[in-house]
Amino acid sequence: MNRKWIIAGASVLVVAAAAPWGVGYLTEHQWQEVTREVNESQPFMRMETDAYRRGVLGADIEAVVIFEDPETGESHRFDIRADVTHGLTGSLLDIRPAQGWSPPGENWFADAEPSVTLETRIWGSATLELRAPETEVHDAHSGETLATSGALVRVDIGSAGSRADAVIELPSLRIAGPEMELAFTDLQATQSVQHLTGEVWVGDGEFRLGSVVAAAPGQEQVTLTGMSMTSRSAANEDGSRLQSRVDFGLTSVQVTGQPAYGPHRLSFELENLDVESWSAVASGMSELQTLAMQAPETAASFEAQMALMERIGAAMRNLAAAGFSAGFPELMVTTPEGEIRGELSIQHPQLTEEEAASMLMVMQRLTGNLNLSLPLALAEEYPDFRLQLAPLIKQGLLVPQGDRLVMDARMQDLVVDVNGVEVPLPPLL
Repeated sequence: MNRKWIIAGASVLVVAAAAPWGVGYLTEHQWQEVTREVNESQPFMRMETDAYRRGVLGADIEAVVIFEDPETGESHRFDIRADVTHGLTGSLLDIRPAQGWSPPGENWFADAEPSVTLETRIWGSATLELRAPETEVHDAHSGETLATSGALVRVDIGSAGSRADAVIELPSLRIAGPEMELAFTDLQATQSVQHLTGEVWVGDGEFRLGSVVAAAPGQEQVTLTGMSMTSRSAANEDGSRLQSRVDFGLTSVQVTGQPAYGPHRLSFELENLDVESWSAVASGMSELQTLAMQAPETAASFEAQMALMERIGAAMRNLAAAGFSAGFPELMVTTPEGEIRGELSIQHPQLTEEEAASMLMVMQRLTGNLNLSLPLALAEEYPDFRLQLAPLIKQGLLVPQGDRLVMDARMQDLVVDVNGVEVPLPPLL
């Protein structure tokens, strides 16, 4: 055999033998980095690694996950174990509770136990997957029962954490107790997100639920069918502006012994949002929440909160000065008496640098429109609802038009004109 082929073959064998060791070294480093990021990103959960025993072809991990309530100081500790297998391009982690999936003396999973796996790749991608079998858990003390048909949760992370795709599938879930029983069917959720900049992520998501049935002793059963939510967000070509829309839907609502009524729809939309300012608002809100939970109430923490509030206010003024629009382009609720329809939009114009420099309030240049229409029969049929509407009708904010009650509002210069009635607005923003 040609000597160069022998040398080449030997080199391949050496690389193949050494690769798992290198992959194992990188996996341990990734584990440490993930632990650090989880602990620094939020105050609710903390991870600690008690032991990481790494070999050439695999490793054993002993760790603990601690869930904490920052307000009360209460914590719950869960010990976990992970068996790690090193391959040529990545590692597979099989994660499980140290004390087993069921409490001592219980057997929640008679046929098969859940599995949690994490598959990592050396180029920065990972897949976390949870598979739960069919199970039924009964609490003899409270009389409550939790039953599921099995579930799948999978999260694919790529581009070194800047992209993620998630899938959740749960065919059925039943929660039953002495006072209430809830049954969910055909739950499906997907989400794809990609990091844009700072605190801003964009992507698409969809959530669907076949039905929800609520039943209680002595009460009529309520069934909701066809529940859905879809979200879409995207940036323009240069990544400076953001558009986002969320649509909620419900096919029908039915009470036992009565006809079903529907559909119901609600949409929310943001357009032309300045990405840099929006990221600054989100970052400030996140820091403010963390500071309020972690820092004791002292003069220094109060000053820090005030500084953050000032920073958030400046970011909101920059957001408004760049121009945007937001609102609910569609509201439709179907009742046995007819449809409730409405739409709301709020806009702020883009300001020049000189106008932005002299800007004191966001609300000063806000304009908006509100249209609401509901069946007059609703007020006639339900006395409690009629009492709530009576002051609005008396003040002219709701006016009869045929068989409907209508509200037509316009906002400008800190004044809302509702059906010809002007209502001054306080400068809240």
